[in-house]
Amino acid sequence: MSGGILLTTTVGSFGKPDYLQRARNANARGKLGDAELVELERKATEEWIRRQERLDLDILVDGEMYRGDMVAYFAERIEGFKIGGLVRSYGNRYYHKPIIASKVRRPKPMTIDWFRFTQGLTDRPVKGMLTGPYTMLDWSYNEAYRTRREAALALAEVVRQEAEDLQAAGAKYIQIDEPAIHARPEEIDIAIEAMGVVTQNLDAKTVSHICYGDFAAIYPRVLDLPVDQLDLAMANYGYRWLELFDKDPFTKELAIGIVDVHAHATETVDEAAEGIRKGLRYVPANKLWPHPDCGLKTRTVEECVEKCTAVVEATKVVRKELARQTAPA
Repeated sequence: MSGGILLTTTVGSFGKPDYLQRARNANARGKLGDAELVELERKATEEWIRRQERLDLDILVDGEMYRGDMVAYFAERIEGFKIGGLVRSYGNRYYHKPIIASKVRRPKPMTIDWFRFTQGLTDRPVKGMLTGPYTMLDWSYNEAYRTRREAALALAEVVRQEAEDLQAAGAKYIQIDEPAIHARPEEIDIAIEAMGVVTQNLDAKTVSHICYGDFAAIYPRVLDLPVDQLDLAMANYGYRWLELFDKDPFTKELAIGIVDVHAHATETVDEAAEGIRKGLRYVPANKLWPHPDCGLKTRTVEECVEKCTAVVEATKVVRKELARQTAPA
């Protein structure tokens, strides 16, 4: 562990091993029982915890071995949703777009058992991982609420309940992902208000991941999002979003993406370290968290390990540089 300087982490998802992907497909076809699938999901989760420990990441994730799409997973467990037809998300990947068909309600916790299981496997902290209310709204069809704001606030209440249960279960870090937050810049106030409902009673460190899109369209307004840390894709954009901070200073902790997860090739350690150095021009080392740009679920297990290795090794390089700078003459 690093002692609090340049804490390393990942955004949340990892590639699923082949045996689990086959099992999930078999389960969807009715060829494998739910109990058997859960056992394999637990096996894959433990494998990813052990890999993260070997890699020496500081803040771990469960890897989302039990999840498919980040919105559909929750929609399937929230009363009031029904699952619609297939729509294209990116590349040749499709998902079933949920429909908010009636008033939403959380019948029972959705991620708590998985958090407890995963945290029980390691002494290192594991992040609680949730999809934010604005993204839940934007990636669904709203047929139940008069306005998008009403729908977002109703979803925020559901996410708040889950976040507070994660905190009660021991989560010291809770990530509420909002990748859709820049889809409609004119609705940034709705996203901020909804996040305020989610985080109002939390003492845990709160993080919101915002990835691909026009970040400039919502900056600096996004600094009003009521979370402690913003988690931003930077490597894929050549770090150009950092230039926004020259005009309007960044005021939160920053989790900075230093490897591009949408490329098969992995940056060299030197390239990734340079990304950290760029971030340090704007955010002090105790508030800068190096990590991959986004979730790694589209990558193979081997590619995930390569990219995380680059993050950890680059961070070690920069930590040594900082130590030399602060060492007494």
